[in-house]
Amino acid sequence: MATTAAPAGGSRNGAGPEWGGFEENIQGGGSAVIDMENMDDTSGSSFEDMGELHQRLREEEVDADAAAAEEEDGEFLGMKGFKGQLSRQVADQMWQAGKRQASRAFSLYANIDILRPYFDVEPAQVRSRLLESMIPIKMVNFPQKIAGELYGPLMLVFTLVAILLHGMKTSDTIIVSRTEDFGGWRPKLKAAGGDGGREGTLMGTAIGTCFGYWLGVSSFIYFLAYLCNAQITMLQMLALLGYGLFGHCIVLLITYNIHLHALFYLFWLLVGGLSTLRMVAVLVSRTVGPTQRLLLCGTLAALHMLFLLYLHFAYHKVVEGILDTLEGPNIPPMQRVPRDIPAALPAAKLPATMLNATMLKAVEVTLQSH
Repeated sequence: MATTAAPAGGSRNGAGPEWGGFEENIQGGGSAVIDMENMDDTSGSSFEDMGELHQRLREEEVDADAAAAEEEDGEFLGMKGFKGQLSRQVADQMWQAGKRQASRAFSLYANIDILRPYFDVEPAQVRSRLLESMIPIKMVNFPQKIAGELYGPLMLVFTLVAILLHGMKTSDTIIVSRTEDFGGWRPKLKAAGGDGGREGTLMGTAIGTCFGYWLGVSSFIYFLAYLCNAQITMLQMLALLGYGLFGHCIVLLITYNIHLHALFYLFWLLVGGLSTLRMVAVLVSRTVGPTQRLLLCGTLAALHMLFLLYLHFAYHKVVEGILDTLEGPNIPPMQRVPRDIPAALPAAKLPATMLNATMLKAVEVTLQSH
C-alpha cells in the first residue's frame, strides 16, 4: 500500500508551478491571503464603469427610439403598400378589360376572316356568272358546277331593292305629301310620320321583301332538296337563287320605266323564263329520280316566276296598304262649298219675313223677363 501511495504523493509534490503556490499556502497556515497591491485600481465601481453604464443606457434609449420610429415608418409604409396594392389591382383589372376587348376585336376579325373566302371574287368572274345565269345548260347527265360565293348574289339583292324603290317613285304610290286643288289654292297634306317616315317604311319593306325571298326560298328549296336526296349545299343554293334574280332585275328595271303590260309579259316569259330554266337545269343535274326532279324543280320554277309577277303588280298596292295601316290614309280636309245667296228677297215673302223677325224678338224679351 505504501508503494502505491508514494507515487501519488510524489506526483502531487512534483506538480507544476500552477499548483505550487496553492500547496504552500495550505501548508503555511491554512489561510488565504489576497495581495491588494497586485489588484487593478480600475476594477469595481469606479467612475469609468459608471460612465460606461450611462453610455450603455443612452445607447439602449437610442435603439428603442429607432425601433419605435421604424415601427411608425412600417405602419406608414403599410398604408402606402395597401394603396399601392389597390392601385395595382385596379391597373390589373383595367388591363384585363382591355385585353378582353382586344380579344373580342380579334375574334370579330377572325369571324370576318372566315367569311372572306365567300366574298373573294374577281369582277370578271361575277360578270361571266351573271351572263351564265341567263343561259340554260343542256348537259344534265352529271352534276353541274355551282359558284360557291355570295358576293354576286348579295349585290343582286341590293340592286333589286334599289329597283323596287325606284319603281315606287315612278308609280302612283304615295311617297311624299299629296297635293289637291281646291278652288285655286293647293293645301299640302303630310302623313303622320312625315315624308321621312314613309321613305323609311318603303326601304324597310323593300329590304325585307328581297332578303326574305332570297333567304326563305333558298332554305325551303334546300329542305326539299334534302328530302329529294339532291346533291346541293345551302351555300350553293343561296348562290344559285341569288344569281337567278338577275333576270328579275332586268325585267323590273325596264317595265318600271315603260309602263306596258304586254312588254312586261314578254320580258317575263323570255328573261325571267331563261333565268328560271338555268336554275331548273342545275337542280335536275343534281337530283336523281323523275318524281324528285318534278317536285323540286316545279316548286322552284313556280315560286321564282310568281315572285316576279308579285313584284310588278301587287307589291305597290301591298306597300301602300302598309303605309295606310301604319300612318293612316291621306284624307283630304272638308271642303267648303260656296252657295249663292240672293241679294234681295221677293216682295211676296217680305211681310212673312218681317213677321218672323218680330215674333223672335218677342220670344227673346219674354225669356229675358223670366
